[in-house]
Amino acid sequence: MQYQKYQTKYSNQFPAIQDLAKKAKQRIPNVAWAYLESGTGDETLLKRNREAFQDIQFTPQFCKGHLEADTGITLFDKDYSSPIGIAPVGLTGLIWPEAELILAKAANRLKIPFCLSTVATETPERVGPLVGSQGWFQLYPPKSMDLAYALLDRAKQSGFHTLIITADVPMASRRERIKRAGMRIPPKLTSSLIWDGIKHPIWTYYTLRRGLPRLRTVQDYAEQTDFRFVSGFVGNRLGGTLDWDYCKALKTYWDGPVVIKGILHPKDAEKAIEIGLDGIWVSNHGGRQFNGAPAAIEMLSSIASVVGNRASIVFDSGIRTGLDVMRALHLGADFVMLGRSFLYGVAALGKYGPDHVAYIINDDLKNNMVQLGVSNIQELKALN
Repeated sequence: MQYQKYQTKYSNQFPAIQDLAKKAKQRIPNVAWAYLESGTGDETLLKRNREAFQDIQFTPQFCKGHLEADTGITLFDKDYSSPIGIAPVGLTGLIWPEAELILAKAANRLKIPFCLSTVATETPERVGPLVGSQGWFQLYPPKSMDLAYALLDRAKQSGFHTLIITADVPMASRRERIKRAGMRIPPKLTSSLIWDGIKHPIWTYYTLRRGLPRLRTVQDYAEQTDFRFVSGFVGNRLGGTLDWDYCKALKTYWDGPVVIKGILHPKDAEKAIEIGLDGIWVSNHGGRQFNGAPAAIEMLSSIASVVGNRASIVFDSGIRTGLDVMRALHLGADFVMLGRSFLYGVAALGKYGPDHVAYIINDDLKNNMVQLGVSNIQELKALN
């Protein structure tokens, strides 16, 4: 793999996700950084997501002889060498031009899932051939079922095999940090934004080459492709009407695994299983929707107790290390998705940034499993 030529260099310069985040912040405009990092309200939940992991501790056991950590896992009848994947992020091209294409190619190389958002800046048709058999598609449920089915048809025809239904966005959230940074819909070229672009010439060059970020999937259904009209279309036509009958209809229509994303309450997990969904994605949307919610990791074990072995559990929100992944797996997750971390990698290092993120997380996960005294994920889950 080409990345291996850079691995030693990257490992010394960027040994942790926080190092990639620092480099990414230097390479992208403030408005892009604010969009990536923002929560909602005073962003207390962002802090809570991280701090809650620190309370999860293990007592290691020793004298077990030679141990090698095996992180292989099977999810939805597909084998993965590692229990991590790339979570969906909307308007990804604002963070780095063609970021979805970089992530899709990396997912295909690494053989991990990449989940494309309905409100991404690249289309399923362009991403699908690049991601190969690793593609998941995240649906922001339209009010019109005909539109929902049209989006699903495009995703399926582009090779995406796992459907993610977004439950935790009943309406757009209030993200004050983004407004303070000067982000407007549609984007306006103010003097401060122009100056910010000048200070970040590489980002600006690639942005001008690709064109300003657009919601290229949903713009096909809006009357005009102008950002103002497309964002208005998103606000008026996507979300706000999701119910269990809608979820059941999507499950019936989609030929493949269906996961509901954003679950925090055990009763919602139970209902999702009752209507036949294949997976429960425990998440508080990375702290970006409802600032009064609990940390997602705090709800994981209670949801896992309800779910048992009747469905698979995917987790996100607050993951920054392999130790965090290990904690989530121990508490009941079958798979862990990372959003911001992989975008730090893209913004910091470009083409091989996602490879380095995966290396950091996987190396840390295996190291901590051996430190703890377990050799595979099954042993980790069985710990008392």
